[in-house]
Amino acid sequence: MTIPGTPLPIRNSMESFVAYWRTLRGDEKGESQVFLDRLFQAFGHAGYKEAGAELEFRVAKQGGGKKFADLLWRPRVLIEMKKRGEKLANHYQQAFDYWVKLVPDRPQYVLLCNFDEIWVYDFNLQLDEPMDKLRLDELPDRYTILNFLFPQEQEPLFGNNRVDVTREAADSVAKVLNSVIKRGEERPRAQRFLLQCVMAMFAEDFELIPRGFFTTLADEARQGKGSSYDLFGGLFRQMNDPTPARGGRFQGIPYFNGGLFSIVDPIDLNKEELHFLHLAALENNWAKIQPQIFGVLFQSSMGSKERHALGAHYTSEADIMRVVLPTIVTPFQNRIEAAKTQAELHAIMNELSKFRVLDPACGSGNFLYVAYRELKRLEAQAILKLRSIAAPGTRIPSPQVSVKQIYGLEFDSFGVELAKVTLTLAKELAIRELKELLGDTGLDFDHPLPLDNLDDNIIEGDALFTSWPRVDAIIGNPPFQSKNKLQREMGAAYVKKLRAAYPEMPGRADYCVYWIRKAHQHLAEGQRAGLVGTNTIRQNDSRVGGLDYVVQNGGTITNAVSSQVWSGDAAVHVSIVNWVKGQQDGPKHLSWQVGDQRESPWQSADLPVINAALSAGTDVTGAKSLKANAQSGACYQGQTHGHKGFLLEGLEAGQMLKDAKARPFVHPYLTADEMIGNYGSHPERWVIDLNDADDVFSAMNAGKAFERLKQKVEPEMKAKADEEREKGGSDKGPRQSHYQKWWKHWRGRGELIGKISSLPRYVACGQVTKRPIFEFVSSEIRPNAALIAFPLGDDYSFGILQSSMHWEWLKARGSTLTERFRYTSDTVFDSFPWPQAPTPEQVRAVASAAVELRALRNRVMKAQGWSLRDLYRTLDTPGKNPLRDAQEKLDAAVRAAYSMKANEDVLTFLLALNGQLADAEAKGKAIVGPGLPAGLNPADYTTTDAVRPLGAGSA
Repeated sequence: MTIPGTPLPIRNSMESFVAYWRTLRGDEKGESQVFLDRLFQAFGHAGYKEAGAELEFRVAKQGGGKKFADLLWRPRVLIEMKKRGEKLANHYQQAFDYWVKLVPDRPQYVLLCNFDEIWVYDFNLQLDEPMDKLRLDELPDRYTILNFLFPQEQEPLFGNNRVDVTREAADSVAKVLNSVIKRGEERPRAQRFLLQCVMAMFAEDFELIPRGFFTTLADEARQGKGSSYDLFGGLFRQMNDPTPARGGRFQGIPYFNGGLFSIVDPIDLNKEELHFLHLAALENNWAKIQPQIFGVLFQSSMGSKERHALGAHYTSEADIMRVVLPTIVTPFQNRIEAAKTQAELHAIMNELSKFRVLDPACGSGNFLYVAYRELKRLEAQAILKLRSIAAPGTRIPSPQVSVKQIYGLEFDSFGVELAKVTLTLAKELAIRELKELLGDTGLDFDHPLPLDNLDDNIIEGDALFTSWPRVDAIIGNPPFQSKNKLQREMGAAYVKKLRAAYPEMPGRADYCVYWIRKAHQHLAEGQRAGLVGTNTIRQNDSRVGGLDYVVQNGGTITNAVSSQVWSGDAAVHVSIVNWVKGQQDGPKHLSWQVGDQRESPWQSADLPVINAALSAGTDVTGAKSLKANAQSGACYQGQTHGHKGFLLEGLEAGQMLKDAKARPFVHPYLTADEMIGNYGSHPERWVIDLNDADDVFSAMNAGKAFERLKQKVEPEMKAKADEEREKGGSDKGPRQSHYQKWWKHWRGRGELIGKISSLPRYVACGQVTKRPIFEFVSSEIRPNAALIAFPLGDDYSFGILQSSMHWEWLKARGSTLTERFRYTSDTVFDSFPWPQAPTPEQVRAVASAAVELRALRNRVMKAQGWSLRDLYRTLDTPGKNPLRDAQEKLDAAVRAAYSMKANEDVLTFLLALNGQLADAEAKGKAIVGPGLPAGLNPADYTTTDAVRPLGAGSA
């Protein structure tokens, strides 16, 4: 067999490399580079340089300075070399830190090598454990682990994918749990019993009870040789009994304690349930399963409706480390690396032994598990360094970091029990790892049994209405719940209570923002926090309530992810923010993902300051609303009909329009998806609009239009009003009030309709959009709420709105939905400064370029049969593009109208102009607002093209 892409026999090449490797001493500084070069040659390259790899690649260090990655070959692999005999487990944090910062084209795989062993990581899949380990002398037989090193990349064949193993085990246990609940057992009882079974499976594979003991009991029950009620009940009672059994089946079972077995109420499982439980015990080595199983089990056992309501989400370990690393690990790690004396190291170890961590929305305890594990590893690093500088015979202190330093709050009672079990496993795993790292050198290690009682550490309760314990760091992933859904999901009474408890919080802030604010208030000077939130935490009211509060009250954002695709089940983009209460010198690291796929590329920047908008560009969060814009009546959201009964398909509309009474109230109705996604941008439906009818008498004048609404809309409006009343709403509740005029849209936008009715056309864009696409729409068409409508009919105004200047302002000032941008009138339009003194020639140039752009779009779409979406997608393809050229011509004309220099930063310029105009308005001076400048004849700058409706009557 030959190396892919070369004539070289694979085995011969690998054996030659192994023969060369045996000649090396394993000196990190003297031999790493030649080792790496020969490794690349073994896989069919002329050498690392010819393959395109780089040695000693500079990576920024948090807090300032640089580190050097031994080899980087984008986008395949990062390799970090250590001297022979070095324990590789001590260095994965360093490799992960490098990996996080290596954007764009972050390598998929990371190798740690100490000349004798290679550990292979895929941090996107699992962080703590390598995907596989390879001894160098095994290379001729196991080179497939490193398949990605060949010139023609191949899929590596790993033997330690613990994620897959964990999911299989979780699936088996979840099947039992869901089956037991489905057949009528109470959920809390079933959950507690299955958690006891899971702990027993871990215990037998950790050999805390005899190996195979639980598996044997499950097999006996499965074969009918005993009931699970008796067999498991007896085991669990003995695990909770401090008095050892003097004989019988459970002799030798140790005392566990810890709270989990304090209530033993076994369940008699049926044959199918016993089959899956036995399968889970028999086919899985639970000592090798990731504790994230509990997160999976947690979600598997909750109904989908409940999971959404509580905002429960699974977090990948790589995302957890984006919080734990900068908030807990790096500050201590920097101090350990800088320590020169035994006294400094003793002080660090003492501080570590008292360092307390809180997750105020801990779920199944995944963040807490990682935090505890990393504290233990930091302690091991300090001990190893102390041992290296201490004189022979010096007494080295034993590890003291305890799981009792870890605290959590969780709303769900099952989550509380899961978190306790997760931390119990963290303790046992940490003990084993420390023994491996530190060796048997007389240190006194902790003992796994009896289990620590964590009832005072992990507390059930709503974190926003529960006192938080005093701690040194706060981490976690608070519930995701948008402001728009909060009342619907949590109930009006809860929202009222929340507003009363946090009156200073903006009413439109997302739910997770409350955790940011409370966390900062809870921190003492010098303490740190790291939280995951929806990416709206950097925008508008959510930013004001959270991150603005942090930076305005002594906080410094040290490390953040502006936006990334969420690793869990929720279809959202998230932000991750880490901060310290106080000052921190040196550069701050900001990264962000570009795209809406989990595999989308990353970018990053090291900045002197990370602003509350988590933006690498100019911070425009301080821009002010301009009265000339806000009072112009030039920007509105479209209509929200509120019920599908208001909408008509083409044939229905054709019939309705035959009724003379109904005809004036039936209008073409355009959505953003239709405007951008349909050929010709035509609307597909029609809408009944009786919003001018203030009483039922005038509404009834609409003939068949009213009759349709009476049949289709009124019954449901009544049902919703009744439901609101039954839930305790006041007589003036929104749905009850709306029912008094049920024939009207939920939001009819009467002022907007009045404005556009006086014009032949208006400008529109999608309220949520991925690309800058504006279009003229005929005023006979009603805009849906998914459109932002600008009652401006001239080509100059269109040109300003379609310009890249306006688009950059929209991206910086609007909110986001996944990777798309949301146009918000109060933050985007009201603050956007329009050109103040353009000459008639400059206005003409903008208008002409706008007309040319639209003409080009229409020609191409007609020739190709494309929609606007199809056309604008061509901009994603490199190369000359007439659409790009037309947009650049328009941008140049708009820059000239602003008197903006060609290389001047758009946001910096617009922010400065916004400030000047706000100051002028504050002094009572008039400024130029939206629209065609005064003194110009609109007819000279207005053409007639626009989206127009198709005729009614077509299907």
